[in-house]
Amino acid sequence: MATAVPAERDAVAGAFPGASHEVALPGVTVLEIADGPDVLAAGVGPALAAASTATALTAAALTGRPYDLVVSAGIAGGFAPHAPVGSLVVADEITAADLGAETADGFLPVTALGFGTVTHLPPAALIRDVAAATGALTGAVLTVSTVTGSAARAAHLGDLHPRALAEAMEGFGVAEAAAAHGVPVLEIRAVSNPVGPRDRAAWRIGDALTALTEGFGKLAPVLESWNRHDQ
Repeated sequence: MATAVPAERDAVAGAFPGASHEVALPGVTVLEIADGPDVLAAGVGPALAAASTATALTAAALTGRPYDLVVSAGIAGGFAPHAPVGSLVVADEITAADLGAETADGFLPVTALGFGTVTHLPPAALIRDVAAATGALTGAVLTVSTVTGSAARAAHLGDLHPRALAEAMEGFGVAEAAAAHGVPVLEIRAVSNPVGPRDRAAWRIGDALTALTEGFGKLAPVLESWNRHDQ
């Protein structure tokens, strides 16, 4: 069974036509879809996303229905020209881009400081299946606490993370919660705007949500047939 933890719950739920009902948990509401995933809106930012995901995972485990997979889904900024607006991106690594310390020699991630982790790796076979089914691009998706708003910051992130295709605000938090429960994670994003100077007029949120909904329609059979124990 899979739990989808998107920034836009309706886009994911719309790909699964089964009857649904809501279950209220502390701090979060889970939408349970018959013959489909459980879906929740995890909130904005890595901390709230981690807390919401951990709540859902714990509740499922306590009721004897532990999840096999956590999917973090939503919209994102794309690094031009690699991930244009409207494209779909599946993460082959989920990386916290700003978890660390500024030093005289530049930014150091917490791993370089000798503790913690900054990257989670989704199952490689699942990534291949998802990309093949949806046509998604594959690469690193960065998690940030502050959305990039300048060309200089975009270039800096690109230099630090040359494989980055997109940035969002929740994936790493979701992955941390999943890892604590020993559950694999997948992150899939639809690009709504370029990473760089902030220009809300140029955002294409509607187009991105359409791409996300269509992507989940193609993704559903992959999730339904995937078995983590076969990996």
